[in-house]
Amino acid sequence: MDSMEPTQPDVATTKPIMRPPRPPQVISSSNPNKRKSSSTAWDHFEKFIDEEGRTKARCIYCSKEYMADSKIYGTSNLKNHTPICPEYLYNELHDGQDPLSKDVEEGNLVPRTFTNVVECKRATEVVLDHSAGDTVCSECGLVLEAHSIDETSEWRTFANETGDNDPVRVGGASNPLLSDGGLSTVISSRPNNANGGSDFLGSGLGRWQSRGSNPDRLLLQAFKAIASMADRLGLVATIKDRANEIYKKVEDQKPLRGRNQDAILAACLYIACRQEDKPRTVKEICSVANGATKKEIGRAKEFIVKQLEVEMGQSMEMGTIHAEDFLRRFCSHLGMTNQAVKAAQEAVQKSEELDIRRSPISVAAAVIYMITQLSDDKKLLKDISLSTGVAEGTIRNSYKDLYPYAVRLIPSWYAKEEDLRNLCSP
Repeated sequence: MDSMEPTQPDVATTKPIMRPPRPPQVISSSNPNKRKSSSTAWDHFEKFIDEEGRTKARCIYCSKEYMADSKIYGTSNLKNHTPICPEYLYNELHDGQDPLSKDVEEGNLVPRTFTNVVECKRATEVVLDHSAGDTVCSECGLVLEAHSIDETSEWRTFANETGDNDPVRVGGASNPLLSDGGLSTVISSRPNNANGGSDFLGSGLGRWQSRGSNPDRLLLQAFKAIASMADRLGLVATIKDRANEIYKKVEDQKPLRGRNQDAILAACLYIACRQEDKPRTVKEICSVANGATKKEIGRAKEFIVKQLEVEMGQSMEMGTIHAEDFLRRFCSHLGMTNQAVKAAQEAVQKSEELDIRRSPISVAAAVIYMITQLSDDKKLLKDISLSTGVAEGTIRNSYKDLYPYAVRLIPSWYAKEEDLRNLCSP
């Protein structure tokens, strides 16, 4: 009866490290049945005969050569070379170092580790199969560890646009502004049966939970509205978080009943922009405030400042607005060149030394108009008004105040005195 041949383990999907085959075992002449075991040093060397007929060994990693006559030199020099070979992958590892290799399936960089596998008896590269959670030897394909737990961070906190199951494993980060830190349990009512319909028990419990008392329901709605306005204005997350914090402080005093909620939220965002030194004009805030007027936002801002400073005893420090804070954004809207933007920035900085009693936004718009009139790409007053939100008449009046100081404001490298004389008079 034929003996069963042992089955070979599945080979890993990654390409194994190419190593030269071991040299054939030498048969002793005195006893043909006894085989001499080959040294493990030959796993990393190849034997060859040089031009002078000498037996040598060449490292398969760094190509360094050694005399390899076994009767004279033995293999100790070969074994001593392997631990210090600069090209040997195993020697690349240092204490605490986590090298990277490329994931075959997705092409991502994954941690690369080495281990001594019992089956192949080599210090080989270990491949991490993230889809199956397996740790596989790249030499013999042995699964060293199966179904390992991924302890890396969860970067995805949103669901797919389709109606499939939510692939998110964990929730978002804790929110200290909420009573439960945002870590409450929610009963899902998503479709989960075989026919695509909603589970009756799950949907019913989820409906009743949503109808139940939630102290943070109104707060979550306010945070969602602030996030929507911030996204439409292209504001960073720090400004959005600061606006949420301001609204939370005001809401804790319970004075918001009967007031325009949209104006309150817009005012919180306006104050947050000021405090983070990224100011926006009231007109810009008003454009995303869901119908709240400039006057309502202004009143809401005064109300919030009064609540926090007078009643709560907290100082509401808002940074001073400068024309330079708006200039670069306005220039970007107009598509101005880098040279023109740099000249406008220098002119705005010099204008602060003058006694020009105009708002910073009006000064920025007037400087842009003056700079563009000295360039080949002249901008219409109407276009500047649309980009800055400043009325055309206000820009003319501000330009009239700046015109006598044009020689001091405009950099000499941008325009000559002759060009300044030809500048249109107000």
